[in-house]
Amino acid sequence: MKEEIAKILAMVQEEKITAEKGAELIELLKDETPSHSSSHTNYLKKMLKIRIDSADGDKVKINLPLNLAKTILKAGHHIAEKFPESEKYVKDIDMDLLLDAIDNEAEGQIVDISSANKDTVLIVIE
Repeated sequence: MKEEIAKILAMVQEEKITAEKGAELIELLKDETPSHSSSHTNYLKKMLKIRIDSADGDKVKINLPLNLAKTILKAGHHIAEKFPESEKYVKDIDMDLLLDAIDNEAEGQIVDISSANKDTVLIVIE
């Protein structure tokens, strides 16, 4: 929203629109933002669920609020790779795909991986 306001102010400064018209446009932006923001806030209250089952019998269940998951995903792959046991599971997961899914408010199953040796990784947004 800051970019849009800056563009409107630049248009006023360049006298492409009047100050009154600029004020109207800014008010319209402010009126539109809460509804989208509220809906996005509700979406971010959902959970990112990660389920990993290895052929060796290891089971991992992780439930993260989406807003926390988004922050962690932005921090990158290298955090998970620091844990020796998790590196083999996360090295092939496209973190950008997960971020895009969250940004586009996707729901349901996002990733479903089954390896030849019966390891499985499932990532769901609920």
